[in-house]
Formats: sequence, structure tokens, C-alpha cells
Amino acid sequence: MARDEPRRAMQLAVEHFPLKEAFTISRGSKTAASVVVCRLQCGTAVGLGECVPYARYGETIESVLAAIESVRAALEGGVSRELLQTLLPPGAARNAVDCALWDLEAKVSGVAAWQAAGLALPGPLVTAYTLSLGEPGEMAAAAAAQAHRPLLKIKLGTGSDSARLRAVRAAAPDCVLVVDANEGWRPNTLAEHLAVAAGEGVALVEQPLPEGEDQALAEIAHPVPICADESSKTAEGLESLLGRYDAVNIKLDKTGGLTGALAMRKRADALGLKVMVGCMVGTSLGMAPAALVAQGAAFTDLDGPLLLARDREPGLTYEGSTLLPPVPALWG
Repeated sequence: MARDEPRRAMQLAVEHFPLKEAFTISRGSKTAASVVVCRLQCGTAVGLGECVPYARYGETIESVLAAIESVRAALEGGVSRELLQTLLPPGAARNAVDCALWDLEAKVSGVAAWQAAGLALPGPLVTAYTLSLGEPGEMAAAAAAQAHRPLLKIKLGTGSDSARLRAVRAAAPDCVLVVDANEGWRPNTLAEHLAVAAGEGVALVEQPLPEGEDQALAEIAHPVPICADESSKTAEGLESLLGRYDAVNIKLDKTGGLTGALAMRKRADALGLKVMVGCMVGTSLGMAPAALVAQGAAFTDLDGPLLLARDREPGLTYEGSTLLPPVPALWG
């Protein structure tokens, strides 16, 4: 921060957004999206960032708030995004702060975040629409209701998912399907599930085995490309995925913000890994910076706002499954 710039002020808020219906994966269900919002103000300019604490990584609302509070003095004193990467580890807390800094810089400078990042002008994206885990008949009914969408992501992750997958395909014969097992399959069922996925024309299978127990992926054929989610969080260590995974899911709540996500995207592209850009269940504020990372990705999964009973205002514009770039009044 230059000496003549006003000092920053930080505010934190916890916000809850009800879902249209319960969202279920192999690890449990939720009925609301609980997010932490970081607000940074410098003079009249305000920057915002949102994160979703994720219990899978040991995060809670309280732990994320505490982590951000631990760097309050540095943030209000003008710490840069580059230095922030050394002050907080990758995760939800750093995501909220990093994205707030990107937004604040855009508001102060008048230079859009995509320009500051050296990216091309963002365009529309086709996002997946996620179907919760349920019994085969329930999932088929949900798929039929969304069969007009071009891309569906279906949550699986049990010991007997073949019937679920076949039921969804029968109900949505023309949709591109992505399967997310959320670490729920095991080596002894892996070949069967992958064979069924290939037979039903699935385009991608996400995180079939638990993190740390996925060596079996290097020992079998991949009739469907396999994507790492929990097994990969940042740009560091992407080389270790080669031979086990064909793609990687980049989420800002894992990488610790847009800065880390862009680095991960660059490294994944260099290694020849396909890219999915995904999200936790959050609002448009959390999706907006991810939309920059998703430009040109093989798969986009930024449907969080579509699952909410209400989004924040202003929000992103979705035309069916087509996500339009964020407007500056929202972020960036």
C-alpha cells in the first residue's frame, strides 16, 4: 500500500442461504449453504470474497474466521496478494481473503480482474448441474426433470452404484454425464463401476477412491477418464497424479483463492491434465472468480447458485446451464 492510500478496513460475516432441496453426497446431506464473506474497504472502494468451510478438510466456520482474524493486522496494513500466500495455508480462509483482494484491486484501479491476471476476455460457460445421491428411482426422476440440460453431474459413492447410473442414463439419454463418487468406491468394485460408466457413455469419473488409497488407479485401464478432486488441492504435487489420473478438479476453496487456482490451472495445462473447475455449494460471489479459471476448461461445474432457494444480489446470470461472465457490481 502506498503511503498516501487510505488504510484498509476488514469486516467478516457468516451468511446462510437455504437450498431448494437437500443436497446429498456419500458423506452426508445439507439443507443450506453456510459461507464466510470477507469485506475489505479502502476509501470508498470495497472488495468482497466468499468461501465455504469444508469439514472434509477439517474446516469449520469458527476455524476459518479465526484464521482470517490472525492476519487482520497484515490485511488492514496493506499486505499484498503475493505475501498473503505465505501467511495463510491453502484452504477456505485464504480463498475469501485472496478473492477480496483481487476485487478490491479491481475496484481501486478500474482494471478488471481478468485483465490484471493477464487473461482473455471471459465468455459464457456451460456448467454442469448436480444431482444428489439417492435411490435409483429418485435419481432417475431428478435426471428426467433436468434432462433438458446439456451436462449433468451425478453424485454416487456407494458399493452398488450401477443401478443408479443406469437409471439416470435412461432418464437423461442425451445429456453428457459426469460421475462424482466422492471417494466412495473401493478397489474391489472399481473395475465394475468403471465398466458400467463406460457402457453408459459417462464422460468423466471424479475421485472414485479415497485420497491416499488410489494407487489402484495406476494399475487398471481407464475406460473413462478419471479426475482427481480430494487427491489434489494445489499446483504443488500435480506431477504425482500422472499415471493415476487423467484430469484434476480445481476449486478455489482448495487452492486458497484465485491466485492459487490460476497457478494450478497453468501447471495442469502444462502437464497435459484435463481440467474441471468446480465449487462447493455457495453463492454467485464464490462462483465469480472461479469463472475466470474455467475459461477453456474441459468441464465447468459452477452450479452452486442454481441449487439455492435464493442467491445474493447482484448475482451471476444463468441462461439455462449457460453461465455468463460476472459483472463488476458482483465481483472483479
